[in-house]
Formats: sequence, C-alpha cells, structure tokens
Amino acid sequence: MAKIRTPARFSGSRWLGGIRFSAFSIIMMGVLVLAVVVLAPTTAAFVTQRQQIANLHAEVRAQKTEIARLSAERERWNDSTFIMTQARERLYYVKPGEVSYLVIDDRAPAAATGAADPVSTEVVETEGDWMRTMLSSVMVAGLAPEPGAEPDAGTAPAAGDRE
Repeated sequence: MAKIRTPARFSGSRWLGGIRFSAFSIIMMGVLVLAVVVLAPTTAAFVTQRQQIANLHAEVRAQKTEIARLSAERERWNDSTFIMTQARERLYYVKPGEVSYLVIDDRAPAAATGAADPVSTEVVETEGDWMRTMLSSVMVAGLAPEPGAEPDAGTAPAAGDRE
C-alpha cells in the first residue's frame, strides 16, 4: 500500500527561524537605511528646485512674449500714419476742410438691441406679407416730397386735408 502524504502546516516560526544574517548583510542593510535617510530630504529638495526652475522658465518665456508685443506696439507708435489714425479714432480729430459726423445712439437702453436678448433655436414664421410691406415702402419712398421742398400751390389738397 502506498503512503499518502498530507501537506505540512505552514509554520511562520520555522520560516523565520531559518533566516540567518551574516555581519556583512547587517552592515549593508544599515548602510542602505542610512542612505535612504540621508538622501530622501535631498531628493525632495532637488525635485522642488527643478519645479521652481521650470516655473521660472515659463515666466521668462511669458515676459519675452510681452516684451515682443510691447516693442511692436512702440514701433507702431513711431509711424505717423498710425498716430494720425489713433487721433482720428480716439480723439475725433479731423483735417482742415473735412467734415466729421458723430453718430450718437440716443435710443433708450431698452430699445437698443443687445446681446442680452435670448436667441431662439426654433424657426419662427412671421405674420405678415413681406412683399406687400416692401411694395408699400418703395411707394412711400418714391412718392415722398423732396426734403425741404414746399408743396406746389397748384396741387389740390388730399381728401383728408379739406376744410
């Protein structure tokens, strides 16, 4: 008859008791622990300094682009045409003999069209005949008297104007 083996129970004490340390391995582990203790703060400081250097390089790049932008703007201000354009736009200067018109929006703030009005995403059909509206607008514009012109005395007054 064959003998059946049963697995031996795992005993932690037997495994731990089987470990043998030599003097050299204990010294090397001590040196390794000492190296970790000494190098960990130095490595953290190194990583922090590298991050600071990267941030400073980014700031230098940003300042260089700002310097380039300001230099280009200074060069534009050295151009007499640019100065004249800025004086016309900002200060409303005109050359002698020119006429300047300043359009002032005198509508009430509620009547002014702005970006505050909500935009609809739906298609809305307007009520009204656009063709009739356009034709009436053309007729009114075409038959209107010239501005500043007096009506002719020979023409008869309209039906609603009779006394």
